Amino acid sequence: MLRLNCFIRVDDDRYEVVLDAARRLTEASLLQVGCVAYDVFRSATRPDVLMICETWRDQAALDAHSASEEFARYVGVIRENAEMKLETFEF
Repeated sequence: MLRLNCFIRVDDDRYEVVLDAARRLTEASLLQVGCVAYDVFRSATRPDVLMICETWRDQAALDAHSASEEFARYVGVIRENAEMKLETFEF
């Protein structure tokens, strides 16, 4: 399985736009084949930071997710309005 932690730093004036995109991405991703878990969290110590935590069955499922229309749409909104950093782990 693959775990991805996507850290998102967003300014206050863009926060709601980014959170909405992250929520919509989460809803769509949970419906995709091979998605084990997907959620978005807000930092308790840094209110300008969100984290999307996702788990995929295998690389093929993650590749399909990354190629999806929803991924392109919502990640595009996030990237336009915030900074992203991705960590990937295999287990």
